[in-house]
Amino acid sequence: MAQDFLLPDIGEGIIECELVEWLVNEGDRVEEDQAVADVMTDKALVQIPSMHNGVITRLYHKKGEIAKVHAPLFEIQPDDEVAPKPVQEVAGTPAPEATTGEIVKEFLLPDIGEGIVECEVVEWLVAVGDEIQEDQPICDVMTDKALVQIPAIENGVVSELFTKKGSVAKVHAPLFSYRCEGEVSAVTAPVVESAQQTAPVANVDNTANNKKAIASPAVRRVAREMNIDLTQVNGSGKNGRVYKSDLLAPSAPVVEASTNSTTDTAMVPTTVPSGDLAANHVASVEPIRGIKAAMARQMVDSVSTIPHFTYSEEIDLTDLIALRGGMKDAYKEQGVKLTMMPFFIKALSLAIKEYPVLNSQLTNDGSELQYFSQHNVGMAVDSKVGLLVPNIKHVQNLSIVDVANEVTRLTDAARAGRLAQDDMKHGTITISNIGALGGTTATPIINKPEVAIVALGKLQKLPRFDDAGNVVARQIMNVSWSGDHRVIDGGTIARFCNLWKSYLENPSSMMMAMS
Repeated sequence: MAQDFLLPDIGEGIIECELVEWLVNEGDRVEEDQAVADVMTDKALVQIPSMHNGVITRLYHKKGEIAKVHAPLFEIQPDDEVAPKPVQEVAGTPAPEATTGEIVKEFLLPDIGEGIVECEVVEWLVAVGDEIQEDQPICDVMTDKALVQIPAIENGVVSELFTKKGSVAKVHAPLFSYRCEGEVSAVTAPVVESAQQTAPVANVDNTANNKKAIASPAVRRVAREMNIDLTQVNGSGKNGRVYKSDLLAPSAPVVEASTNSTTDTAMVPTTVPSGDLAANHVASVEPIRGIKAAMARQMVDSVSTIPHFTYSEEIDLTDLIALRGGMKDAYKEQGVKLTMMPFFIKALSLAIKEYPVLNSQLTNDGSELQYFSQHNVGMAVDSKVGLLVPNIKHVQNLSIVDVANEVTRLTDAARAGRLAQDDMKHGTITISNIGALGGTTATPIINKPEVAIVALGKLQKLPRFDDAGNVVARQIMNVSWSGDHRVIDGGTIARFCNLWKSYLENPSSMMMAMS
């Protein structure tokens, strides 16, 4: 069956482009990764490649026309799909002319972020048989960066969901199918019914056509996971097309798995390991996917390429807590949630003005140090989908109230798993509030390619001496910095931390610095 190729994301913020040149014609055979078209965005000329080996069956735009991102660009008949025979050959009657009615389309998972090739289906928001509207959310998927909602591109009725909740979906592979109004050919329901009456399925060997098996990409993926040879399956569909239900039939032939099998671990039964591990009685195995997998890669990359060093200090927050206590009720009436975090973030930005090296990044080859004018301060959030680090943009230009509102927005979005990808990009320095869960000190890992991160310990009421030598109760927090020793030395981090500390211990000095 021919498939629509949807124009992928070709740059941040780009929603359309001009078709500059077709590099193929209808009827041409193309190979995977062969250039099909040149398109012009408002930034550059981009070449669009084919995703499959096959034959181009339709070009949806003329040269010079505007093509929309995530809309069909061309149609292709992949090599692994065999076109069904015309109905007149099966039923012995002429094929009727195309009529207006329902057709079934497959929705291909679009590009959902630069470099992302797969994602996990977290939740289906519709079921088979549900009516859907254009732009209606269909499902939530988790990439290694964020939770993304996939919308419908037109009205219709859901006919099949190709991926189960918790399974991995591939970009540009079918995600679901739906029925919609459109032009249909002779292979639609009424004619197919008469064809089935003329040639009963029970009398047909439907494996005959499956030497080149007829099945959708989604069915082929399931067959690979189950080690089933599609050419040996008695397909129940037209011309022997294999459906998922055919793979689950008791007669479905299972191929012996080879030592090179690449079946999904989720399909492999868990066995108790031999040796010393057997005593642990492994109860279950959890695949590391999505954000957890991304965090694992990021942390390994950071500690293996950045020489970390840690610097700790304690900060007396007694006066700042008193200031905040006198302000929070008034701001609450205005709908502003004033926690301590906005003060930490704003004070950090003020200190960066004096020590801009804390807001820099090394280039990949380590030959240059780039300084950033924007203070995009990240904050680690312990969400239901794992550790997320959204960042507040342009803190140098924001007031305490502005920062407070952004802290609330990003924290709520992160805990609900609804962060926009832009909220996760372009951070320049990070704060981790590990003390909210307990603990006084930490050795945080730098959020590469940043050069510094600070972990806040828990707030403690501790005895300290005042200027007169009297013991008084003060509100003390320990903070732990990790720095990139290729860029920052111990003296720099100490002086920077002292300035940051002075703003927090003497709130009036922070207010003066903001004016």
